[in-house]
Amino acid sequence: MSSMTPPLRTERLLIRDWSLDDVEAAYKIYGSSEVARWISTGAVDDVSAMRSVLEAWVEAQPNLVPPAGRWAVVRTEDGEVIGGLSLRLMPPFEEDFELNWQLRPDVWGQGYATEASRALIRWAFKQGLEEVFAVARAENKRAIATARRIGMEWVGETDKYYDGRRLQVFRCRPSDL
Repeated sequence: MSSMTPPLRTERLLIRDWSLDDVEAAYKIYGSSEVARWISTGAVDDVSAMRSVLEAWVEAQPNLVPPAGRWAVVRTEDGEVIGGLSLRLMPPFEEDFELNWQLRPDVWGQGYATEASRALIRWAFKQGLEEVFAVARAENKRAIATARRIGMEWVGETDKYYDGRRLQVFRCRPSDL
């Protein structure tokens, strides 16, 4: 069973599988130009496009080998989906696991990405993963600051992952947390 059972809980957040009921909330994240400028897929154009994306995520999830997956980040105080997290094998060699986080812009700066990411990484290490990477463009100061707050260390710059794009690479091992 690859879905996370039970979902992960932190002090303020619940990390759970995406559901098709999350389409409006997901669109507020992935349809935002402020979020899209940093992700390779770009912005989701409208709610119906978001529904297609979510359907694909929900369908793919049970077939992913843990710790790979995509999850919704829910603020427990009001039950709102405020972000998404994923762990996936990075191209082209599919040996390094990449952590991704995207939050709705109106909740930026409140520590949610760090809190959710740390919980997911701890869970991934319990699944036997030995290291997790995050990559960010040098201009993405927020992502770089979050990676450092999570406890990741900068390991260099590379263009090996995504179409030759120069990216800053961060790594976390169990001893870093």
